[in-house]
Amino acid sequence: MTERIVRLVAHHVGAEVHEAAPRVSAELPTGERFEGLLPPVVTAPSFAIRKPAVVVFTLDDYVAAGIMAEGQAAYLRQAVADRKNILVAGGTSTGKTTLVNALLAEVAKTDDRIVLIEDTRELQCRALNLVSLRTRDGVVTLSELVRSALRLRPDRIPIGEVRGPEALDLLKAWGTGHPGGVGTLHAGTAIGALHRMEQMIQEIVVIVPRALIAETIDVIAVLSGRGDARRLSELAEIDGLDPVTGAYRIRPVILPSSRTSFSANGEPS
Repeated sequence: MTERIVRLVAHHVGAEVHEAAPRVSAELPTGERFEGLLPPVVTAPSFAIRKPAVVVFTLDDYVAAGIMAEGQAAYLRQAVADRKNILVAGGTSTGKTTLVNALLAEVAKTDDRIVLIEDTRELQCRALNLVSLRTRDGVVTLSELVRSALRLRPDRIPIGEVRGPEALDLLKAWGTGHPGGVGTLHAGTAIGALHRMEQMIQEIVVIVPRALIAETIDVIAVLSGRGDARRLSELAEIDGLDPVTGAYRIRPVILPSSRTSFSANGEPS
């Protein structure tokens, strides 16, 4: 039965699935994300379905749920208003996309023209001036869409997830006249997110432009935990490179009311 479902989905999206191509990654008609695998990459046929968010959490909802402090929410809200480039990092199922949707709800309050890029339908933005671009296997890549977005006169370019060489194109776009971007990647700490950016860029260039990364990324929000244990465990600003060592200067965000900063382990410091 499992194999039959994988093959039915493959047929629906016009994809081939067999021993030489045992993976099916698709979007179902109602928006669910489907990932199916057949032998030999798995011992038995397997698939997973990821349902898109039905309700968009706001930053106030995050505070009410105890996921972030009120001061952290206020900081993120102001960062969006100030057109800061924000990376949301975290492990699998930590709620990165959900937080990006909350940030996009703040973006929607502006009059900016938004060109949104993603590979699966997960981001939700109610901006009045919105263009949504999506990748299609074998037709158009994230990197190509980033370059196309620049021709659509955007004010901001949010992206669903940065996972490959498009990271360099995105940095160039955010850093050259299109600030206020939001994106996600897999990393457990702020410094880990910057190193992950380096790794992705190294897929296409030999020398990583660390200065470009440090100048372009303004804020990193790191989520950890799942379910009721989910927390905004780190909130930090990137303050360029150390002039002596060349290391990234990462400054924990300090909440004005309590002068409390939040470090990588989520504890006040």
